[in-house]
Amino acid sequence: MELRLLRYFIALANYQNISEAAKQLHISQPTLSRQLSDLEKELDTPLFLRGNRKISLTDEGLFFLTKAKEIVDLADKMMANFNSSAEMISGKIYIGSGESEAMAFIAKTVKKISEKHPEIQFHLHSGNSEAILEKLDAGLLDFGIVIDPVDKKNYDYISLPITDTWGVLMHKDSPLADQSVIVPENLIELPLILSQQSIIYNGLSGWFGENVNNLKIRCTYNLLYNAAKMVEAKVGYALCLDKLIASYDDSHLRFRPLHPPLTANLYLIWKKYPTFSKAATMFLNQLKTDIERKFYNQVSHLRK
Repeated sequence: MELRLLRYFIALANYQNISEAAKQLHISQPTLSRQLSDLEKELDTPLFLRGNRKISLTDEGLFFLTKAKEIVDLADKMMANFNSSAEMISGKIYIGSGESEAMAFIAKTVKKISEKHPEIQFHLHSGNSEAILEKLDAGLLDFGIVIDPVDKKNYDYISLPITDTWGVLMHKDSPLADQSVIVPENLIELPLILSQQSIIYNGLSGWFGENVNNLKIRCTYNLLYNAAKMVEAKVGYALCLDKLIASYDDSHLRFRPLHPPLTANLYLIWKKYPTFSKAATMFLNQLKTDIERKFYNQVSHLRK
């Protein structure tokens, strides 16, 4: 199966009109139609539902679209790094991360790299740890930023000098907003909004002293921004990490940390035995230097 056919398929899936897709691909409509019919024959599976004006995907087509995009993205990533010149370091670096304050530290390293080598492009992908690991395994990401608890045995990693703090995001009118910390008893009977990342439930279960699934889970979320909208509407209380959603005095939201404190370490991970581009290697080396410098500064401050 040629990469060209995958690009044709993706174009038609995006435009849902064979004439428009052919125009964007700079090929004739009969050629595109014939190529995609041959693709269906090769797969022995119908990928499209052909209507009078609109073409939609079958269930098999939707699945194939996901895989086709992964293959094309991986090919584009590889070619971008091969095409970089020997004199000028360029290329693309793909980083996946959950919502975390760690990205502020990573951003400083990205800025340093960008100032020295403006030809390097950084591509950020947001998702929970499960999604990050899946894309890392597929070769679609160079690096991932993950939050404990996470199984790191199949990866190389470095610890980031950031610790995230768990707490509760609530509406400012909530009675709990007057408290400085939140204890398990405060939440037992309240409607909760929890992350969809199932591995986090073990840590929360330990803090609550019982299985999280026994609590009143009103809603789950993948991105905290969406969960915050639920909190604003007084749907429930979101258990989340600090510093991700603004909760200033003029905001409708308030964040209160858990007690006993529940914290999470953060890591930059990558596949073992990597085949990094020059750009990715430079990023990793610069990040290690920045981490060492931050550690040195912290130690020096404590000695004063």
